[in-house]
Amino acid sequence: MPQTAVYSGTRSFRGNRELTEVTFAPGVTTIGEYAFFECSSLTAITIPDSVETIDSCAFFGCSSLTAITIPDGVTTIGNLAFEACSSLAAITIPDGVTKIGERAFQRCSSLTAITIPVGVTKIGNYAFYACFSLAAITIPDGVTTIGECAFAGCWSLTTITIPDGVTSIGRSAFSGSSLTAITIPDSVTTIGNGAFRGCPSLMAVTIPDSVTAIGECAFFGCSSLTAITIPDGVTKIGFQAFLGCSSLTAITIPDGVTKIGTYTFMGCSSLAAITIPDGVTAIGTYAFFECSSLTAITIPDGVTTIGHEAFRGCSSLTAITIPDGVTSIGNYTFQRCSSLTAITIPDSVTTIRLGAFDGCSALTKLILSPAVMIGADCFSNCTALIAAAADKNMPTVSDLLHYRWHRNLAVTERVNALLCLKGSWDHVENPPRRSARKRKRRDGVETPPLRVTEAREKIPKVLWRVILEFL
Repeated sequence: MPQTAVYSGTRSFRGNRELTEVTFAPGVTTIGEYAFFECSSLTAITIPDSVETIDSCAFFGCSSLTAITIPDGVTTIGNLAFEACSSLAAITIPDGVTKIGERAFQRCSSLTAITIPVGVTKIGNYAFYACFSLAAITIPDGVTTIGECAFAGCWSLTTITIPDGVTSIGRSAFSGSSLTAITIPDSVTTIGNGAFRGCPSLMAVTIPDSVTAIGECAFFGCSSLTAITIPDGVTKIGFQAFLGCSSLTAITIPDGVTKIGTYTFMGCSSLAAITIPDGVTAIGTYAFFECSSLTAITIPDGVTTIGHEAFRGCSSLTAITIPDGVTSIGNYTFQRCSSLTAITIPDSVTTIRLGAFDGCSALTKLILSPAVMIGADCFSNCTALIAAAADKNMPTVSDLLHYRWHRNLAVTERVNALLCLKGSWDHVENPPRRSARKRKRRDGVETPPLRVTEAREKIPKVLWRVILEFL
């Protein structure tokens, strides 16, 4: 195969890994698709003034190409035109270019700076994806759309100005970059899914009043973000929107939001204060999981659903009131809320599910409806819990529930039944008149009476429920 060649506009040198130099025949107007695809030994090229279009994949994978001159007559750079030109450190795009195709400079990992000409209105999807060395870029005022993943993986990019005309920031547009601050212009209405995901250096964001929706994972993993103001016009915050924003200390959710989605604030370990508006009706699964600095939160009266593990690991939360509309407390909802000392559960709650308060070691008292169904391990490791009172307006109620960790459980004549929630029946001392004392499962089925524990047998801790019969 030759090391030098003449390009006439028709022949492709696709895959010629020995080609080092190219000249162009007079009058060539288009560099066609795959013309120099993976010509990995090509180091430099000068495109003649007659060329108007650089087609898709024209220089794809020219990994030794360090410099290229694009003439002023070029108006279009096609999709993937320079993808994976990993040695290309600089390129000048002439002012006549009006279209830069998708993935045009994707994986140009040595490219350090670029200026986009004023005629361009859209930065295509993945246009500069994984340009690891790109530290500076100028976006002209005429740009209205920044496509999905346009600057994703640009590790060296610390600052960028988004022009006022931009109306759309695409999915993952700046994800994985090193941006430290960003101002979103008033023209933007939607922040796309994952737009700033994994930007660990991002400390400040200005969101304009024009924004109505914050997409899923929009600020996921922005671990340096300390504060953010969500404008009043926002009605939707996507799931995982602020997951892992471990430096975020406070946030106010606007009145138009009706749901706090799944994982929305999960892992926001510095979040000490949050305001939830009255319009919110649902708190999603894992919504505040491991928000370990959150000391207090008010759940609005309109909330009817609290998802599984919503407040799990909120170890600084001291008190919480659940509104009347909630009917069920999900699995592990308050697990490991180790500072929680008091909680009010309304009569509307009919079910407390698996492990809901497991590990709430400071919880000493809670108010329960006598009709509530309690899931397995619901109060496991609640070592300080000594009482759970039924409705004070029902003095004749016959089943006042007591929960307590106990080593030597002695059951008195006042007990008519015993239900163990965690532990071994075999190590609980029988009540008097053994034949009359039946163990009951939660479905009401009676089981054989308790066995008398011998003194020499080890008696483990048992979480137990006693149903008292008032005298």
